[in-house]
Amino acid sequence: MINYEENIEVKGARAHNLKNIDVTIPREKLVVITGLSGSGKSSLAFDTIYAEGQRRYIETFSAYARQFLGGLERPDVDKIDGLSPVIAIEQKTTSKSPRSTVGTITEIYDFLRLLFARAGDAYSYVTGKKMVSYSDAQIKELIKTEYLNKKISILSPVIKSRKGHYRELFEQIAKQGFVKVRVDGEVKDIVKGMKVDRYKTHDIEIVIDRLKVNETTDLDKRLTETINTAMYSGENVLMVLEEGVPEPRYFSRDLMCPTSGISYPSPEPNTFSFNSPKGMCKNCSGLGHVFEVNETKIFPDKKLSIKAGGIAPLGPYKNSWAFKQIDIIAQRYNFEITDSIDSIPQEALDILLHGGKESFDIESKTLGVKRNYKIDYEGIANFIKSQFNNAESTSIKRWAKEYMDKIVCPSCEGSRLRKESLNFKINKKNISELSNLDISDLASFFDGLEKKLEANQLIIAEEIIKEIKTRVQFLLDVGLDYLSLNRSSKTLSGGEAQRIRLATQIGSQLVGVLYILDEPSIGLHQRDNVRLIKSLEALRDIGNSVIVVEHDRDMIERADHVIDIGPKAGKHGGQIISEGNPEDLKKHKTLTADYITGKKEIAVPKKRRKGNGKKIKLTGCTGNNLKNVDIEIPLGKMIGITGVSGSGKSTLINETLYPIMNAHYFNGVKIPMPYKKITGLEHIDKVIDINQSPIGRTPRSNPATYTGVFSEIRSLFTKTPEAAIRGYKPGRFSFNVKGGRCETCQGGGLKVIEMNFLPDIYVECETCNGKRFNRETLEVRYKGKSIADVLEMTINEAVSFFEAIPKIYRKLKTIKDVGLGYISLGQQSTTLSGGEAQRIKLATELSKRDTGNTFYILDEPTTGLHFEDIRVLMEVLNKLADKGNTVLVIEHNLDVIKMVDYIIDIGYEGGRNGGMVVAKGTPEQVSKDKKSYTAKFLVKELGL
Repeated sequence: MINYEENIEVKGARAHNLKNIDVTIPREKLVVITGLSGSGKSSLAFDTIYAEGQRRYIETFSAYARQFLGGLERPDVDKIDGLSPVIAIEQKTTSKSPRSTVGTITEIYDFLRLLFARAGDAYSYVTGKKMVSYSDAQIKELIKTEYLNKKISILSPVIKSRKGHYRELFEQIAKQGFVKVRVDGEVKDIVKGMKVDRYKTHDIEIVIDRLKVNETTDLDKRLTETINTAMYSGENVLMVLEEGVPEPRYFSRDLMCPTSGISYPSPEPNTFSFNSPKGMCKNCSGLGHVFEVNETKIFPDKKLSIKAGGIAPLGPYKNSWAFKQIDIIAQRYNFEITDSIDSIPQEALDILLHGGKESFDIESKTLGVKRNYKIDYEGIANFIKSQFNNAESTSIKRWAKEYMDKIVCPSCEGSRLRKESLNFKINKKNISELSNLDISDLASFFDGLEKKLEANQLIIAEEIIKEIKTRVQFLLDVGLDYLSLNRSSKTLSGGEAQRIRLATQIGSQLVGVLYILDEPSIGLHQRDNVRLIKSLEALRDIGNSVIVVEHDRDMIERADHVIDIGPKAGKHGGQIISEGNPEDLKKHKTLTADYITGKKEIAVPKKRRKGNGKKIKLTGCTGNNLKNVDIEIPLGKMIGITGVSGSGKSTLINETLYPIMNAHYFNGVKIPMPYKKITGLEHIDKVIDINQSPIGRTPRSNPATYTGVFSEIRSLFTKTPEAAIRGYKPGRFSFNVKGGRCETCQGGGLKVIEMNFLPDIYVECETCNGKRFNRETLEVRYKGKSIADVLEMTINEAVSFFEAIPKIYRKLKTIKDVGLGYISLGQQSTTLSGGEAQRIKLATELSKRDTGNTFYILDEPTTGLHFEDIRVLMEVLNKLADKGNTVLVIEHNLDVIKMVDYIIDIGYEGGRNGGMVVAKGTPEQVSKDKKSYTAKFLVKELGL
């Protein structure tokens, strides 16, 4: 009899390609599910176990709440026993909001805000002096001691550096019984009708009292009343002016600079939030950057005339209001619209860009009569800016953005916060400076911080600091020491985002939970893998069950229990071919076991390619953490860019090299990170970046539509006799236009149920049962299959089915060649992993004719790949390189690194301790470098 307290029992799982499997998963253990890509690992872990956990959670909602959720179907499984509450930590769940950062996701920034609000010291942004606040009793004692036997005036500031005549204010002050005011440093009697120059800025203070401070008995009472009155009129601020001393001294109940008199409101956590109006920089609304119109994008070629389209946003001359205004400006400034832009007077260009209003007379050359003209022109730059800020249409915003540059906000210099917030400090650092530190440096800052705080600060801060240190340690434990808290979540890789969520979950200290993770080792150097495994073990040791879908050799060998699914992918997978501890796995004859034991391996090439002798040389790269890096990339080879996580690989290639090449070959608009010079671009025809971004963000996008093969298939269906009789055109077989699609789900096959506080849920359309098309369209068949049947085919099946149609066959064959034969033609892009999306892009490029002189960039193409899949992928990449193309791969996987012809190793560490070229050369040459972390692992792989 099974003990459900010790095991999770899955009976009859049939989701996707699973073959009615039964599996027993031990609880409170680290369990790895492995197998070929597409064998059914995710189907078991996410589409069966997690889906059932989510369904049971939703069943706990009230009947009223459940009616809005529709029918969240139970997964295709007979039963699951022993299931705990489930948390899935996937790669695609990070927020893409520009306001989301590592600090906000992990909640460390929230604790930092609380710390600064409770224990931060405020400093004046004018003088740099420490801000002070006083109670009324303290002010009274200071006046009595510091101004003893001196004549003083107590003033109440009412106007600070503002324009106006202030006649009404003086009348109001007089009505309150005050007789003197200090205007711009000079004490004056208030007289009837008194006013000041309205066009100048003024400082005005009410003289509340004038007295000599001595030790008389009634001084206490008088000072108390005077201070109260001054504070009331001056909004918690008063000034003490000693006779014969030009500058007054300020006192405030709020935080105030004693010299300049500026004050800050009492700090609260929102004061340090870039998502709150109380803390955000007003200029950039807390984003840290602004978009500014770029004049060179408006006038891209100053040799052109306005008539010929020299003003890019307006295009060539046409009969419109804007060009009529330009005609008038041309008359006013005496130029022709046929003149080149570089010959137009600067005054006229300023009006064209920034607008202006003017009225003028010009005498008609033919009639000899003066005629009045009016310029009332908004200006192209102002129009672009207003459209970008105010237009509701995304296409108009996109149009405006073409003529703008994204720049660091000049007001907050990218810190996102207002200057008052930035002048609160703890141990000489403000909250923005702490957020910019690498996590490792942040940990060092908080080490021993308690000793540097004053006693009253420590009482408040001790518990907050303890919480921050704990959470920072979790980030260190999962190998993210090179990130900073202000790193935008948009820039995180799938693996980094997943490990951040893992750190957050460890921090929550939940017990009795089932965690399911999807390849957490992605993007992690072998050196950091050990730390990740220890974190998962820590999660297990506090009483949780951990299931990891993983291919990593170290993870498999450290697991308590391994489930191997196979034997092949797609329809030929979906079976449990091995289960037990890692030693049990090695005894079975499976592909995974063969690679773990070394019976099978990806062989090291017998010789390295020599290349074509040409190279691209990039010098002076200083983006992010790069330290003036120079690299030479030999062409006609396979190049590996290696190094620990956060060392600067992506900055060097994705943020510097690729934008330069994209701009050179295709006029790309992305601005590269700073560099000095690049040479050798003439040796390459084009650059292709194959990254892991989704091929589409909605269920409508799929491999068939992305690769373009669906257009060919639709054309083929229109040629069938049935379609010809009915007069169907290709649009009839599209699920994106009216006519042939199911109108209930508008061709989506799914209906979206919006969950306000949970991710949206997709449920199958009840009209077409997920087929996407209406009945009439589905009646048309090619070789017995409807268009919906074709979309449900796997790539492997489709290759055989369309073997006689060369156009379709060639595209499908390339998808199969990159190891994606198991996915279906119509599989929604939202269900594809980053690695699968990347390989579909690779297949799309492979199906095109290459020039033999193309530069391919791939960022971690082994994501989600089993050892056998990596072998297949490397065959494809080797074919590309063999034709003379250059293939550059950013990679951690040693099976790939040992096969490249040339390595550029970046390091030594991640973050600020990285950004240097550590080693370069063939894998054999790099393996001899004692300082390189990659070299240490390469030696073993190469058998040296």
